[in-house]
Amino acid sequence: MKIMKKILSLVLVSALGGILTLGAYKLFLEEEKTVVVNAQPTTPTFLPTSTFSNTALKAYENSDFTTAAENTVNAVVHVKNTATISGPTSFQDLIHGRSVERRQQVGAGSGVIIDPSGYIITNNHVIKDAYELSVTLNNNKTYIAKVIGKDPESDIAVLKIDAEEDLPVVHFGDSDNVKIGEWVLAVGNPFNLTSTVTAGIISAKARDLSGVSSQSFLQTDAAVNPGNSGGALVNTRGELIGINTAITSQTGSYVGYSFAVPSNLAKKIFMDIIEYGNTQNGILGVSILNKETEEATKLGVNDIEGVYVSEVTKKSGAEKAGIKSGDIIKKLDHVEISKFADLSGYIKTKSPNDVVNVEILRNDQLLTIPVTISNKDIIVIEFMNMELKDLSNAFKEKYEIPNGVIITKTSNKWLYSKLGISENYIITGINDTKIESIQDISKIKEKYGDDILENIERLEYLNRNLEKKEVIFR
Repeated sequence: MKIMKKILSLVLVSALGGILTLGAYKLFLEEEKTVVVNAQPTTPTFLPTSTFSNTALKAYENSDFTTAAENTVNAVVHVKNTATISGPTSFQDLIHGRSVERRQQVGAGSGVIIDPSGYIITNNHVIKDAYELSVTLNNNKTYIAKVIGKDPESDIAVLKIDAEEDLPVVHFGDSDNVKIGEWVLAVGNPFNLTSTVTAGIISAKARDLSGVSSQSFLQTDAAVNPGNSGGALVNTRGELIGINTAITSQTGSYVGYSFAVPSNLAKKIFMDIIEYGNTQNGILGVSILNKETEEATKLGVNDIEGVYVSEVTKKSGAEKAGIKSGDIIKKLDHVEISKFADLSGYIKTKSPNDVVNVEILRNDQLLTIPVTISNKDIIVIEFMNMELKDLSNAFKEKYEIPNGVIITKTSNKWLYSKLGISENYIITGINDTKIESIQDISKIKEKYGDDILENIERLEYLNRNLEKKEVIFR
């Protein structure tokens, strides 16, 4: 009993101490707060909110990728490239005249079966320099593949394997209808790990990595690594919307974004190669004023929605249809155009003689003009293993060049090694003919035919510093 009394006394003392402490805090330390109660009912504040349940927002619970993955992995193949390369040449090799040892190098990538008879789309860089190509299916069957055709500019190649049975395929989807934020799957063989599936979203469209608006990639954050090249990018229905091609990385491995050739372009290249043996390139026939330039700032082009036509190519479908300098292109068919990569990407999916409905803004009025796609031959010509193109009027005016054609591509090693003539040099005269346009080059080719090399006596040109040069071959 004495013990119980002591315990009760301690409890009472502790409680009393707590009450006194709390009372002192309230009296001396706590700031006085005034609570105002409004006697009149107030209108409740409404905040915008989704009508969907919380579970609908959880993509990982509601997006089922299993069907798309199952349908795709069986049609994505492992591509092995065996190439022969030369080893490094040492100083001793040069002194003693020893031949450099050649050795085999094996590379690997992915490919997508798009036809039951065994046609496969992959990247050109996956099969580059191969003397032997083998393809392994998801069921571990291996076949020797042959190259049907390739388009280095878009990095697409077509292979063919001969199987005894129909093969599983991935069906093409419409890459023009892909939405930013849409779920996608990347299927391939990274690091030789076959049948690997990763998920992500479309991060951007019409992405150009070259800086010259010549590319139009789909950008995704689905993990893509070395070995994924040539593999499939599919939507949640398992439809092919892209061919995985590139990553941006300082390490060579995936760090956040990867890029795919849109399926509409890959499909067009495949059909061209099968039908013609090469890619049939078409042009709209317009030059676009780049935004953020001095001229664009003066014209207020930086603020427009669309692309500004600075020049129309002579004899092109655009000129014949009535497109004019100063028009603002807003749409091509159903595709909205906000930058040149949008325009070039869509035109690349078209062939010469296709008709595109061009929506333009002219004098604050929207017009829709059907334009027939022209053959690329009207703006470029092959000559002495070089590709030549007309100079634009704006270029001529800016640099005060009266005439000439510019070299856009060259594989003429002799002209380069002897004279340094390379890309961006301008040919202004051949023999006694002033070169005004590629039409003049065409007339020279017709005149001399196969004997053209023996008949070129004098060449006038401008180097990259626009200095006049002349060479006499005889």
